[in-house]
Amino acid sequence: MNNFFQCGRYRFSLQGNKVKPLVMGILNITPDSFSDGGRYLSLDGALSRAEQMINDGVDIIDIGGESSRPGSAPLSLDEELSRVMPAIFALRDCGKPLSIDTYKPEVMREALLAGADMINDIRGFNSHDAINAVAGTDAGLCVMHMQNLPANMQSRPDYQDVVTDVEGFLRHRVDALLSAGIKSENICIDPGFGFGKTLEHNRSLFRSIDEIQTRLGLPMLVGISRKTVIGEITGKPVERRLAGSLAAAIAAADRGAKIVRVHDVQETVDAFNVWQVLGN
Repeated sequence: MNNFFQCGRYRFSLQGNKVKPLVMGILNITPDSFSDGGRYLSLDGALSRAEQMINDGVDIIDIGGESSRPGSAPLSLDEELSRVMPAIFALRDCGKPLSIDTYKPEVMREALLAGADMINDIRGFNSHDAINAVAGTDAGLCVMHMQNLPANMQSRPDYQDVVTDVEGFLRHRVDALLSAGIKSENICIDPGFGFGKTLEHNRSLFRSIDEIQTRLGLPMLVGISRKTVIGEITGKPVERRLAGSLAAAIAAADRGAKIVRVHDVQETVDAFNVWQVLGN
């Protein structure tokens, strides 16, 4: 694995035993995301939330304009651009790398031109247009696995072997990016917890975080904050999943995850600081 992750204008070290994972804070500029839909839909609300995350110690801000919750419908290109572009322009000099959560090549291009540092693609850059949109840039790229689409991904997830299948998909998409001239230090991987997976699928993938990272030679991003899997384990509704999400973040760190995508930045940063001091 590379000793660093290149994320546009920013470079993050990945060296060290039990290195503290980077905290990616979620900024959903949507009316319908499963956890915080509508809270940061206005530009003022989004900027206020970003400022709070920066004060709380966030490493990367992940801006999303289209909900990918189970059952969600696709959003038009114009509507997605109208949601995310003002935030990118306003935050591009905030001192933290901006990640854009999108699968649309047009949004990728516009976001990178506006100053975004990273593209987080739930479809794993599965089209030539998506690869062409990021080729020749220094953007960080997150390659995620998803079975089917958000509208139907949780209807009946099925795998021959979930770890083998997901790892094979990630390897295939990473190879396509490398063939396009993108450097490995610009790439991270995400098995897509909750994206077309049952609780048992998620458990199998979670137990294999370090092995998948090692075999692919790339840092793993884990996004499990407040998700249904936390609710299935704890029996808690989405607004009461903080403790479960923090436990999952620490478990991901113990498994070797290099980036953890979360809603609760301050609490996660505190948890990682304690884990790093007392757990090493």
